[in-house]
Amino acid sequence: MSSEHVERRLAAILAADVAGSCRLIGIDEEGTLARLKALRRTLFDPKIAEHHGRVVKNTGDGAIAEFASVVDAVRCADEIQRGMAEQNIDVPQDKRIELRIGIHVGDIIIEESDIFGDGVNIAVRLEGIAEPGGICISDDAHRQVRGKVESTLEDMGAQTLKNIAEPMRAWRVRIGPSSSPATKTPTETAQPFALPDKPSIAVLPFRNMSGDPEQEYFADGIVEDITTALSRFKSLFVIARNSSFTFKGRAVDIKEVGRRLGVRYVLEGSVRKASGKIRITGQLIDAVTGAHIWADRFERDLTDVFALQDEVTIAVVSAIEPKLFQTEIAMATRRRPENLTAYDLYFRAMPHYYLMTREGLAEAIRLAHRALELDPRFGAVAALGGLCHMQNVVLGYANDPQFDRNEAVRLVRLALSIDDSDPETLARASVISAFIVGDSEAEIEMADRAVALNPNSWSTWNGRGWVYTYAGLPEEAIRSFERAIRMSPVDPRLYGTLTGIGQALIELRRFDEAIVVLKKALRQNPSNSGTYRCLASAFAHLGRDAEAHDAAARVLEIDPAFTISALIARVPKNSKLFIEGLRKAGLPE
Repeated sequence: MSSEHVERRLAAILAADVAGSCRLIGIDEEGTLARLKALRRTLFDPKIAEHHGRVVKNTGDGAIAEFASVVDAVRCADEIQRGMAEQNIDVPQDKRIELRIGIHVGDIIIEESDIFGDGVNIAVRLEGIAEPGGICISDDAHRQVRGKVESTLEDMGAQTLKNIAEPMRAWRVRIGPSSSPATKTPTETAQPFALPDKPSIAVLPFRNMSGDPEQEYFADGIVEDITTALSRFKSLFVIARNSSFTFKGRAVDIKEVGRRLGVRYVLEGSVRKASGKIRITGQLIDAVTGAHIWADRFERDLTDVFALQDEVTIAVVSAIEPKLFQTEIAMATRRRPENLTAYDLYFRAMPHYYLMTREGLAEAIRLAHRALELDPRFGAVAALGGLCHMQNVVLGYANDPQFDRNEAVRLVRLALSIDDSDPETLARASVISAFIVGDSEAEIEMADRAVALNPNSWSTWNGRGWVYTYAGLPEEAIRSFERAIRMSPVDPRLYGTLTGIGQALIELRRFDEAIVVLKKALRQNPSNSGTYRCLASAFAHLGRDAEAHDAAARVLEIDPAFTISALIARVPKNSKLFIEGLRKAGLPE
């Protein structure tokens, strides 16, 4: 080797080779070679060039490439493997071409157009221990890419590499979501839903990257806001927050998420909040094919959090439905609360409200009132406060029921005076009025308008179901509840929706069907007194006295102060069969 033709430098080396089971041997060697050449031409070589690398040489059914930046090398490898996975979707397992890729950063020797040295040798050895379709990088490479790439990096520990004297620590680059089996979520849906006839999406909980568990609420709130904004597009089918959040903290397979929720697209990402700044990263995945169709990162001062949310929303929608008009995108932006601290308090209040406990509602009310003090024109938080006061009455938590009634009405009127065209506010207002006021005509008008403004919302359909139940229109109530379940099929509060269906079925004298639905509700929440009340009534109407008495006993066990007369003040006047069944079940008058 002549020294005048030799150059030494530090470089990132990518070594790729076809996985063992797919090597160019066997009866279709010629066809496999043709496909491999096509993949080099359409995927491998263009990706190398796109990420500022160069293919140094092809090695039969493999290749060596050089990059000035190891970050570019890892990103390039990630995109190549995603592209390979997409190419293989409809190809039988025994005919797929799968690559292994190894990456190392180190010294190389360049002679004319070829490269040699430990940097190349180690990259080749790392490729040899990578999984088919996988990427393996050295510890030196890991130190340079940590925190700079979106992929998950998993420590493989010290590895013994052929012809390398000392064991070397290696890292596995995960392509997209973890391949671990999804943990089962609380749903009884065994069969996958058929995909809707328009683009459908679920927004999974974003990872809190702040290193502060107290900021978990902020990451959750950002996701909830993005979900709400997306749901306002009538051209999208959006899964409700509560169903998406059943996957929180779990290792999930995106294809399984799509199957369980009945959606085509899944958005996942992370939120980092520190030193007055916020960074959101997101990636949109086709849950049917597993292909990544969009990814981006947004960073702003914390005071620009609303602009940041809009950027994410617009980017996601543009990726799914590029023909949407700009006016539709503008409709997704709701009125901003003027005080960022009030917005923060609203985020904090929501998880307490979702608990539906006496203590949770009390804390949600406290936070909502603090937010209103800071921003008296924050309509969403006024509606939330009203809903909490209403639940105090409905669930029997109120020390002074009349006070909670008055506060619920006052706050919902305030919310409507601020924005009477927001579908979520209208849905909450219609339910509060149905429980507290009882003006069926006005409540139906509000509930119908909420659904018309946002037909993709679980809360608008669920609210409409309760409004129609209280208006004495059980058939329409059931249709609304069923639509709500479709919007959020694994919602952790599904027991409430199912109980609503059961109550409506009782008024239709479909007692057997009511029992089936109510038992399903109990399997999700075995401590809900409302479900036991409906069960007691349905059993009693069928003359199944022993089961009716058992259900009645559970009502009194959960709520010892329960009386029928107290309940009558809280249920619709036309719930005659429901009340009659409670008397037959032997509950105290």
